[in-house]
Amino acid sequence: MPQPRRWFTPRLNEDWLAQCARTTITALVSLIIGRVLRLPEAYWAPLTAIVVMQSTLGAALTVSGQRFVGTVLGAAAGALITPYFGSNIYAYGVSIFVLGLICAVLGMGKSSYRFAGITLSIVMLVARTEPAWIVALHRFIEVSLGIAVGLAVTAVWPQRERAAA
Repeated sequence: MPQPRRWFTPRLNEDWLAQCARTTITALVSLIIGRVLRLPEAYWAPLTAIVVMQSTLGAALTVSGQRFVGTVLGAAAGALITPYFGSNIYAYGVSIFVLGLICAVLGMGKSSYRFAGITLSIVMLVARTEPAWIVALHRFIEVSLGIAVGLAVTAVWPQRERAAA
C-alpha cells in the first residue's frame, strides 16, 4: 500500500520549474495560434498540446502519430455518422465500439482509439448549429495544432533527464 506521506513529498526543483515553464509556453502558444486562426473552440489546441508533451521527442512522436490518426478517424466517423443519426445514444455506442475494432484491425495503439473516441464524442454529442463535417474539421485542426506545438516545444526544449541517484 502506498504511503500517503510520499505523495506529498515536496518536489519543487529546477526540473519542475522547467517543466512548468515548458507546459505554460506550450499551452499559451497553442491557444494564441488557435485564436489567430479564429478557430471556434481554440481551447482544444492547448489541451491537446499539454497531453502530447513527453519527456523525449522519440516518445512524443510515437504517441502523437497515434493520436493524430485517432483524431482523423474520430473526425471522419463523426462527420459521416452525425448527419444521419445526430447524437443518438445507440449510434454513438456502436460508433465507439466500431472505432475500437478499426483501430485494432489496423494495428493502431490504444492512444489512437482514445483520441478517436474523444473526437467522435465531441462531434456527435455537443450540440452545434454548424454541419457535422465543419465541426469535425475544426476539431481536427485544433487537435492537430496542439499536437504540432507540443512536438515542437518538446523538440526545441526537451525535458532534461535527471541522473539516477
